[in-house]
Amino acid sequence: MSLAELRTHYSTQVNPEEIGDEKVSLAGWVHEVRDLGGICFVVLRDRDGRAQVTLVKKKIDRELFNFARKLIRESIISVTGTVKPEAKAPNGYELIPETIELLNEAESPLPMDTTGKVDAELDTRLDSRYMDLRREKSHAVFRIRHEVLNAVRTFLSNNGFLETSTPKVVATATEGGTALFPITYFDREAFLNQSPQLFKQILMSGGMDRVFEIGPIFRAEEHDTRRHLNEATSIDIEASFMDHFDVMEILEEMVAFVYTEVKKNAAQFLEDLEIDLQVPKTPFLKLPYSEAIEIVNANTDEKLTWGDDLSTLAEHTIGQHVFDKTGEEHYFIIDWPSEIKPFYALPYENDPEISKSFDMMHRTMELSSGAQRVHQHDLLKTRIENQGLDPDGFEFYLKTFRYGMPPHAGWGIGCERLVMTMLGAENIRDVVLFPRDRKRLSP
Repeated sequence: MSLAELRTHYSTQVNPEEIGDEKVSLAGWVHEVRDLGGICFVVLRDRDGRAQVTLVKKKIDRELFNFARKLIRESIISVTGTVKPEAKAPNGYELIPETIELLNEAESPLPMDTTGKVDAELDTRLDSRYMDLRREKSHAVFRIRHEVLNAVRTFLSNNGFLETSTPKVVATATEGGTALFPITYFDREAFLNQSPQLFKQILMSGGMDRVFEIGPIFRAEEHDTRRHLNEATSIDIEASFMDHFDVMEILEEMVAFVYTEVKKNAAQFLEDLEIDLQVPKTPFLKLPYSEAIEIVNANTDEKLTWGDDLSTLAEHTIGQHVFDKTGEEHYFIIDWPSEIKPFYALPYENDPEISKSFDMMHRTMELSSGAQRVHQHDLLKTRIENQGLDPDGFEFYLKTFRYGMPPHAGWGIGCERLVMTMLGAENIRDVVLFPRDRKRLSP
């Protein structure tokens, strides 16, 4: 038997009425063995779900029956037989085996339980991620994440955006500052990129007009919280001849589209996680930064002034205020102070202290930031200098603004935070396969 013949169907593809007496082969893991004396049930689990293999002692070869009852959980098997309708079994059928082939026997005891009957700490799960992913709920998270990214690509492609890939090893910090991972690049120092921002803007000068990228970003920040990672996946866009309001509309419509597609295409996995997903309504509320500060000052002991960034408490306070007012969890904070936004955020001409920038928020945290960009060379150079940075280090970027840079805007949104808030996960590490944070570098 070739390896391809070990499986003719996934567990969810078997329909007894369509298959009739046709032989079926399923392959996967031994999820559970229930030996009741005269009858033995082997629950086989594959990527899509589970199937019940039923062996009745009086009706089946005794050697096969004894072999099945001694199977070790999480061993790899291939089962060939016929199917019968059975309403109480997973997917509405049971498989009556003619053969059971043991392909790889698992050691015992297992590093952790995969049935969901015994809880495990997060660190234990991450140390044995290969086992954790066999848990129904963990597997569901990453099937949903797949649908999220698939929906993002569909939405942006349908709206005229081209997918691009930009360097992750760079000579200059994207946004200045010290949150950088330095690396040795042959005989000189380089850095892991914080963002594709500068390259996205260069592509605007190149006439690509609308671009998006889904890729890793790296931040050397010593956070140790439930919502921070040092390597994350960012979804970024940049678009010419658009302002910040234009790209905010694209962002909110994309988020609503993603929720809709996940609800449609991942219904079973949402059910596994016991989530009743609500699609956010558009347009999202747009709250000026000045009003956000007033909300915090009126409802907490924090007393914020112009130019202060928002703490976790402030974000939660504003988010709850918006939720109580609108019933919606997503909103924008707009018109941020120029001094606390990156040098490429365009100030208003009539009030340079305010920038054409925004953050898209969830009730519990920031998800995205964006702005209309500075597209004039001299103003951009001045903004770089005003933030204490050396324009010479940005020459590869600045020179593209000398030869016809169109007005443009864009944003970046964290994939992990989008999935985390969508699913109500308590820790961002639950929605990334192999987290990289201040303490974790393996697996």
